[in-house]
Amino acid sequence: QVQLVESGGGLVQPGGSLRLSCAASGSGFSIYAMGWYRQAPGTQRELVALITSGSSINYADSVKGRFTISRDNAKNTVYLQMNSLKPEDTAVYYCNANLALGFGLPRNYWGQGTQVTVSS
Repeated sequence: QVQLVESGGGLVQPGGSLRLSCAASGSGFSIYAMGWYRQAPGTQRELVALITSGSSINYADSVKGRFTISRDNAKNTVYLQMNSLKPEDTAVYYCNANLALGFGLPRNYWGQGTQVTVSS
């Protein structure tokens, strides 16, 4: 059984910063990639940032230069440092992990989501 536990959301003023964390708990799994997605009301869930086990990183164009994704493999944890936040960053942020249990095929797992609100 794998569970993704997120933390770090909240309310912040425009221009402020937040740091999100997501830890994968359980055992007997191999993580191939971890990342963050977000979904604002009335929109589709979109990729924010992704980091692979080989440390390749992708960012959405809208967050490049403002957000930084990092990963602690020993802790099975991924972080998202969000700086220079804008009101349009307001959304529920979801952690995602692409991982395999034992010798199984990899599949996607999702966290419960954490609200990020950027408002004055």
